[in-house]
Amino acid sequence: MKDVILWTGAGQIGMAITRRVGYGKKIVVGDKNIENANAIAKIMNEAGFDVEPMECDISSRESILNLIKKGQEYGEIAMFINSAGVSPSQAPIERILHVDLYGTAVLLEEVGKVIKKGGTGVTISSQSGRRMEQLGSVIDEQLATTPTEELLKLDVLQPENIKDTLHAYQLAKRCNEKRVMAESVKWGERGARINSISPGIIVTPLAIDEFNGIRGDFYKNMFAKCPAGRPGTADEVANVAELLMTDKGAFITGADFLIDGGATASYFYGPLKTENN
Repeated sequence: MKDVILWTGAGQIGMAITRRVGYGKKIVVGDKNIENANAIAKIMNEAGFDVEPMECDISSRESILNLIKKGQEYGEIAMFINSAGVSPSQAPIERILHVDLYGTAVLLEEVGKVIKKGGTGVTISSQSGRRMEQLGSVIDEQLATTPTEELLKLDVLQPENIKDTLHAYQLAKRCNEKRVMAESVKWGERGARINSISPGIIVTPLAIDEFNGIRGDFYKNMFAKCPAGRPGTADEVANVAELLMTDKGAFITGADFLIDGGATASYFYGPLKTENN
């Protein structure tokens, strides 16, 4: 029996993280598109890893439970990496809420029930959750602690209160951040840790969709006028994930790490502020 990594979302960021921490472990990767999972498993298996692809739709609790069950066939769940999600240009409001918000909440809950002592996890959120207006302590607590099956019934998440797909995405990512904080308490009861990472513009196929979408100029301008002056790479996200998922990050849990080249800082206090007021 091996320690097992559960990994959802067969993309570049998830692969970069898994390559840092996945050697010697059984890796089960789930993706809604099984072709994506098969392709990324092939790349990693040919590099010496032990990866099994599986179809998994994180908007479905049943699908998540099937992924966990498959992982448990090989050993204890020692690590969890969630890099699944859809962007504002890829899906309508309802789909964004079901995948990025509800699906992440279910993953944190269900993996938290089985993670082994000393286990660790990261979920990939987004800088978008940092750019929206503050929601207040009441709504933040609702997003953090409402039972998962009741989350989408919250007033703040009703269609009439959501302006567009970007707003839905921002709400989902704010929920991710608060949910990780609350779930870290439960994970801690098992001697395990969970954190989130909020990347800015990272060059991936998903980001390229955004560059070519209706907000493409907005995103290109964002990384051009951030302090770093460029977009990031998946490996730079993996640098932080490696810290969080190893003993060097043993005192870090329930936290969110912003990795955006300073774009959020520029949005509030730099050249991007003027353009967005």
